[in-house]
Amino acid sequence: MENTDKHSIPGGAVIQGTPQQGLLGSTVGFFIGFAAVSLFGPTVAYLQNVTALSAAAAGLLISIPNLTGSLLRIPFSAMVDGDGGRKPFLILLFVSLVGVIGIAVIISQPPEMLHQMFPWLLFFGALGGFGSATFSVGISQTSYWFGKGRQGGALGTYAGLGNLAPGIFAFVLSTITIPRFGLSASYVIWAVLLAIGTGAYFLLGKNAPYFQLRKAGVDDTTARAEATKAGEELFPAGNMMQTLGRSASVWQTWGLVIVYFTTFGGFMALTGWFPKYWESYHGMGIGVAGSMAALYSVLASLSRIVGGKLSDRYGGEKTAVVSLTGLAIGAAGMSFASGVPWGLVFMLVMSVSMGVANAAVFKLVPQAVPQAVGGAAGWVGGLGAFGGFVIPNLLAATLGIGVIGYARGFLVFVGLALVSIIVIAVIARSFRVVTTTEEA
Repeated sequence: MENTDKHSIPGGAVIQGTPQQGLLGSTVGFFIGFAAVSLFGPTVAYLQNVTALSAAAAGLLISIPNLTGSLLRIPFSAMVDGDGGRKPFLILLFVSLVGVIGIAVIISQPPEMLHQMFPWLLFFGALGGFGSATFSVGISQTSYWFGKGRQGGALGTYAGLGNLAPGIFAFVLSTITIPRFGLSASYVIWAVLLAIGTGAYFLLGKNAPYFQLRKAGVDDTTARAEATKAGEELFPAGNMMQTLGRSASVWQTWGLVIVYFTTFGGFMALTGWFPKYWESYHGMGIGVAGSMAALYSVLASLSRIVGGKLSDRYGGEKTAVVSLTGLAIGAAGMSFASGVPWGLVFMLVMSVSMGVANAAVFKLVPQAVPQAVGGAAGWVGGLGAFGGFVIPNLLAATLGIGVIGYARGFLVFVGLALVSIIVIAVIARSFRVVTTTEEA
């Protein structure tokens, strides 16, 4: 897309911004909102100590922000096809801010009262999770700004940098703010940063040219023509319900949901689970355990940037199969690793593999459903991220066999990775069939 900064349109309408500016705004908004994934991960051990939470309750607490954040991705991403992204972004960030403020108030109560406040922790954790729903909104918003040949790199950069948030926040909470300022003050600091980030998105976030023109009152035909001149290649096919319906009718959408459930849902789950794993299974202190989890999260996020570039070069299908194979190997290794060194090695293998696979999936979304990107991104991002809620509870269930369950639980990822490889192979075959038919 060409530089569209203040691109004049007949009739007085103006297109503001460039693809790079659009990418910057959505990345800032997603970064600050996605930190909600680690709302309780670094603090659940403390809460268990003062409230006697069971492993199941702790797993629920860790995963509740993921539940709301994943399910809300579906309608809010579809809203992008009608609005362009700014409005759903701002709604999600504001509600998340309310949730974090609520958590800060509850955590400030005396320890003996926290047990009674558990339902409220779940409630405000659910509100805080709204922020992580910004992911699919930003995916759709960014997809409209960039042409198909550059989407892999753009989306990889967007998601990779935004995905750094949980690891950074988990590390800062467990090693800096909680030891120095205490639990309650740490959530207050988090709320302040979230408010600043919301304001930053308000200033930086920009819709793609077509949506700017439609908001300015330009008719649909003219808006599409002028946006095409500015370099935009993708356009919405209808309103929220229409785009959800169109994308749901394409079977590849559901295949990508399965794969994303494994890779991104798994990433979200392990971001919250690893602090508990390293602390309980290997006996690490909360600071070191949080740092290990942060290393996993940050590496997965940076790997997503590389994964986007690899997907542009080699194709999303090939990139996905190779990375999913790495995920299966890493998960198998985690299941039987007997010490910290090997556990660390296989954790890093899982981290890189998940990051690359996540980028590959969203390289495939516009390719599979070009006529309803927002709806498809919503289904894939929402139901796929639902793994962030389901998988921690599956991992918690393995603790019934004792502390060794922390290791054996990773066999869940071996099974999910193998299923996902099969799904990608089927999707790749369908793309080849379509290409052959068009050439004929």
